[in-house]
Amino acid sequence: MKVLLVEDVEKLGWLGDVVEVKNGYARNYLLPQGLATVPNEANIKSLAAEKQRRAEIRQMEREQKEQLAAQVEGAEVVIAAKANEQGHLFGSVGERDIAENLRQQGFAIQDDMVRMSGGHIKEVGTHDVSLKIASDLRPAVRVIVVSQDQTVDATEEQTGTEG
Repeated sequence: MKVLLVEDVEKLGWLGDVVEVKNGYARNYLLPQGLATVPNEANIKSLAAEKQRRAEIRQMEREQKEQLAAQVEGAEVVIAAKANEQGHLFGSVGERDIAENLRQQGFAIQDDMVRMSGGHIKEVGTHDVSLKIASDLRPAVRVIVVSQDQTVDATEEQTGTEG
């Protein structure tokens, strides 16, 4: 069944697109939810201006995402965490921790953009983590996890005091 989308539907199409879907999907979801309508000349013409406006907005958002990806590519994230002498963390470093650090550096990164293929980081050291800004924009950042004890020791050495 062909339907005219009156809203952007993820993984299906944009406002103003005429798409072919299964009858049940159209009758039970798209049409009752107001996401689509029956395509006819009047409906297509009424959505033409809005379709053009949304295409321009999508283009601007895409350019912003490309700029963000270029800026964040190769950035370094340094996180201090509690660890034992062998370098095992008492907990883990997750997506939220990395995204928060990047936001503190001035990057507009949401928690769900951070992609950790091997799960949370549980060891002190350097780890490469990818970000998913768009389906085809996946910049990499370097995450350096250090023990809090090391950072405290380094601070004490610089100030010349001992705790």
